[in-house]
Amino acid sequence: MGYFAYQYKRTWRSSITTSFLYPILYLAAMGVGLGSLVDKHSHTVDGVSYLIFLAPGLLAGTAMQIGGNEAMYPIMGAIKWMKTYFAMLATPLRVVDVLRGQLGWIAVRLAIVSSIYLGVMAVFGAVKSWYGILALPAAIMTGMAFAAPIAAYSARQERDVGFTTLYRFGLIPLFLFSGTFFPVSQLPVWLRPIAYATPLYHGVFLCRGLVLGNLSLWPAVGSAVYLVALVGIGYWLAGISFKKRLIV
Repeated sequence: MGYFAYQYKRTWRSSITTSFLYPILYLAAMGVGLGSLVDKHSHTVDGVSYLIFLAPGLLAGTAMQIGGNEAMYPIMGAIKWMKTYFAMLATPLRVVDVLRGQLGWIAVRLAIVSSIYLGVMAVFGAVKSWYGILALPAAIMTGMAFAAPIAAYSARQERDVGFTTLYRFGLIPLFLFSGTFFPVSQLPVWLRPIAYATPLYHGVFLCRGLVLGNLSLWPAVGSAVYLVALVGIGYWLAGISFKKRLIV
C-alpha cells in the first residue's frame, strides 16, 4: 500500500480539490437548486427536504463510483501495461499481499473522499444526527462492495472495452435507480425487487438512515451483512483472478 500512497503524493492536491468541488456542486445544483422546485411542489420527500434526502444518497453513490474507478484501469494497467504487480512480486511479497495492498489503498481513497463529502454535507445542513458519523464506514463499505468484485473482473481483462460496458449497464443505472435521487417506492412494482437487491440500495439505505438518525437496528444489520458478504466474495474471486494472471 506504500507504493500507492507514494504515487498519490504527486496528485493529492488536485484530488483533494475535486473531492471538495464535486459535493459542493452536486448539493448546490441538485439539492438546493432542483430541491427548491421539488420542495415547492411536494414539500417533502420521505418526510424531509429534497436536499436532506439527496445528500446521503449521493455520498453512497460517490463511494460506489470511487470504488469502481479505482478497481478498473489501475488494476488492469498494473498487470497489462505498467507491470507494477510483477515488480512487486519480484520482492518477498506474495500475490495475496499485492491484492490486499491494492484493496487497502482503495479503502483509504474511499475514506478520504467520503470524509470530505460528509463534511460538506454537514456544512449544507444535511446531517441531522450524531449517528451521521457512522455514515463514513457505511460509505467505505459500500465502495468496497463494488471495488472487490470489480477488481476480480479487471484482473482478467485484456482490453478496456469491458469497463465501458460495466459503466453503461452497471454503475450508471445503479446510480440512477437505487434510491439516490428518489424513493425506490416510486419505481414500477416489478422493478422494485431488483432495486432492493442492488448493493447501492443498501449503501444508500445505511447512509440515509444514519444521517437522519432514523435507522432501525435489524434492517441496518441486514444491509451491513449484505455489503460485507459482497466484499468477502469479491476478495475471494479477486484472489483467484490475481493468481491466474500473476503466477506465470
